[in-house]
Order: sequence, then structure tokens, then C-alpha cells
Amino acid sequence: MEKNDIRELIDELIAVMERANLSEIEIADGSTKVILRKNAPSPVIPEMYALQPRVSNFPVPSDVPVQTTPCDHFHVIKSPMVGTFYAAPSPESDAFVHVGSMVEKDQPICILEAMKVMNEIQSDVAGTIREILVKSGQPVEFGQPLFRVEIC
Repeated sequence: MEKNDIRELIDELIAVMERANLSEIEIADGSTKVILRKNAPSPVIPEMYALQPRVSNFPVPSDVPVQTTPCDHFHVIKSPMVGTFYAAPSPESDAFVHVGSMVEKDQPICILEAMKVMNEIQSDVAGTIREILVKSGQPVEFGQPLFRVEIC
């Protein structure tokens, strides 16, 4: 690949990054590899976290009050992207939420790692977490249900 071809490719990739609001893009073709990254602050999450996910079943703590009247108003929070689900900000930290946790709208509830970028996911409703549908460290697809939230 010649210098002018590489410059044109880089200009096209920068335009793609701007249009798609991407912070990083990587292209490889044979022995040629191009990586472009914006100068954006990275989250303060150790990279080792992605290598050693903690898996747990998140039991309901015994001191959490249990609602005795059934509620039929549930909301499912779905994954906004393809990535890896993490229930806590680091391996040593407690999970953002547990079954029985009360959450507010826009409260952080998990992290989704996509292309080595940790994306903090926030609840889009206020309510009580009734079910966590994935385990920490599990890959998730776009639109996959992550949480079931009671909103009554």
C-alpha cells in the first residue's frame, strides 16, 4: 500500500468514526494494520477486569423486604450493544445491583465491555430489580434482556 493510499484510508476512517460517533477503529489487511483512537478519557477500570470476570448468582439478601402482593408491571432492561456483561465496576467491588435492589432512573446497573471500552449502563426506569438474566462475564447480544424490573 502506498503512502497516498494509506492517507486516503485514514481520512475515510476518520470520517466513519465521526459519523458513527466511535472512539476507536481498527482495520487489518494482511501485514497492514491501522488503529485510530480519539483522545477521550478512558474509564478508571483495570484492564485485568476483562480477563478475570467474577461469576456469581446474586442471591437475595435476607434483610431485603419481599413484596407479598403480586405486581404485573414489569420492565425488561435490554442490552444496548454487543459486549461482555459485568455486574460490578471491578472484580473486588460489590455488584451495582442485586435481586431486590431498588433502582432509580439513570442509576448505573452494570458495565458492558465492547472493544475493550467499558460502558456503564444505566437503568431506564425506577423500580425493584426482580431478576438478573445474565451472569457476570457472560457475552451478550444487542437487545438481549439483562434485568427484569418491577415498576409498580
